[in-house]
Amino acid sequence: MPQKYTIGIDFGTQSGRAVLVELGTARELATAVFVYPHGVMDEKLPNGRPLMPDWALEHPQDYIDVLTTTVPQVVRESGVDPKDIIGVAIDFTACTMLGVDKNGQPLCFDPAWEDDPHSYVKLWKHHAAQDEANKLNRIAAERGEKFLARYGGKISSEWMFPKIMQVLDEDPACYDACARFMEATDWVTMQMTGVERRNSCTAGYKAMWHKKEGYPSKEFFKALDPRLENVIEEKMGTEIYPLGSKAGELIPEMAEKMGLLPGTAVAVANVDAHVTVPAVGITGPGKLLMIMGTSTCHILVGTEERIVPGMCGVVEDGVLPGLPGYEAGQSCVGDHFEWFVENCVPAAYERAAQEAGVNIHQYLTDKASKLAIGESGLVALDWWNGNRSVLVDVDLTGLLIGCTLLTKPEEIYRALIEATAYGTRMIVDNFVEHGVPVDELYAAGGIAQKNALMMQIYADVTNREIRIAASAQAPAVGSAMHAAVAAGRERGGYDSIVEAAQEMGRVMEHVYRPIPENVKKYERLYQEYKILHDTFGRGANDVMKRLKAIREEAIAGK
Repeated sequence: MPQKYTIGIDFGTQSGRAVLVELGTARELATAVFVYPHGVMDEKLPNGRPLMPDWALEHPQDYIDVLTTTVPQVVRESGVDPKDIIGVAIDFTACTMLGVDKNGQPLCFDPAWEDDPHSYVKLWKHHAAQDEANKLNRIAAERGEKFLARYGGKISSEWMFPKIMQVLDEDPACYDACARFMEATDWVTMQMTGVERRNSCTAGYKAMWHKKEGYPSKEFFKALDPRLENVIEEKMGTEIYPLGSKAGELIPEMAEKMGLLPGTAVAVANVDAHVTVPAVGITGPGKLLMIMGTSTCHILVGTEERIVPGMCGVVEDGVLPGLPGYEAGQSCVGDHFEWFVENCVPAAYERAAQEAGVNIHQYLTDKASKLAIGESGLVALDWWNGNRSVLVDVDLTGLLIGCTLLTKPEEIYRALIEATAYGTRMIVDNFVEHGVPVDELYAAGGIAQKNALMMQIYADVTNREIRIAASAQAPAVGSAMHAAVAAGRERGGYDSIVEAAQEMGRVMEHVYRPIPENVKKYERLYQEYKILHDTFGRGANDVMKRLKAIREEAIAGK
């Protein structure tokens, strides 16, 4: 059989990227990136209508443009004959959801709805549904709903049902006009195949679905709002498909636009974090993968289902078949550093970076690397975008303590790096304390590959070795591997994702190992972080929430 190939497409927060992969070797023949023209809409709609705080929307046309731009480009640049490309698969940030009409089209495509914010895609970091999340958690706890424990005791405002509830509460006409609410990853896959196939990963982690028990009961949804009693049957659907299975085949219309052949296998969609696990060769428990970007998602496989407070979820087959997959996360990592360089770096540093021929992030990292551990006298809390794990509270905000008139930008930048490491340590310790072992760490993403200082700090803070994904496009490679499983061995693919991971998973040769002297120094600083974490995050002082409420009142009164 001639050499076969697949294409994986990773839809991130700011852009989508495709990679064409050679099966067996995992060699990446071509990569293409498409930046979303509409970007993240967190201040206004395309027509200029302003948005309230905590909104984060996207335009679904950008996703279609990713398919029709990047896929033809990688096919063209690779020189591969489309007849040898046996499969396509995508992954997405999640929960990123949208409402569609009876024809499967997003409401925002209709001029009658383009002025309505609820008609657009609600991005994962849309946090304006926190009131609905609070209501859901309160009623679930009062009713003793056992599904709540599988999500660490709280359902996040980032997830599917709080966002659906927000549409119903604020815009019932829009709710009625939506024939279905879908994860964007399932919607984009449907555009390629013409059929709706909801994946088990987003259903399990983001929509409270369980492999054995299904969704929560009608009685629970009725308790949330009588209008939601039949929301699953009316707006969602009960057919859920496992990862690695075939969603369908590429329809002629999309095949022509993507430069592929009709009938090419399309895999059931996945989440960007979870799909990355096989790309680094993880096939069993005890190895926690950090997918590091604007936020960080932590994925870990166990041997049995355990209840871990503050986790994002535990889902059977959610990552690898036959094993429970655990998820946790930090809502602000890359966003953290981007905020700082856009708002807090003096012009002199920008000029110095230009003169040195490096970007401002590298310049600050280089200066920060010369600081001794603890030299800045600073500790930060990494909550600029709320806390996903282990507190599950989007109303928490950032904190930086220890500043003086002598504090320099590189000291703050390093403190922000250290804060994200402490946040990861909190997550790791939480899993271990509740019976889910974490023996070593893996990391994927541009930050992991480019920032050696940050990775060494993570190794020292967590006191664990860290291995780095070999591919700069690890989620897309993971999707390409799932595409090979969907195509199947008879077409040159694989029988299982474990088989694909064993043959195609790759990490870099260099391993970050904790330095004992640094481990001791960081332990002291981590203990200070924990005190701040519990003081401001567990109710001892709710000043962050009070200030946020005052801010919202001020904005509303303008």
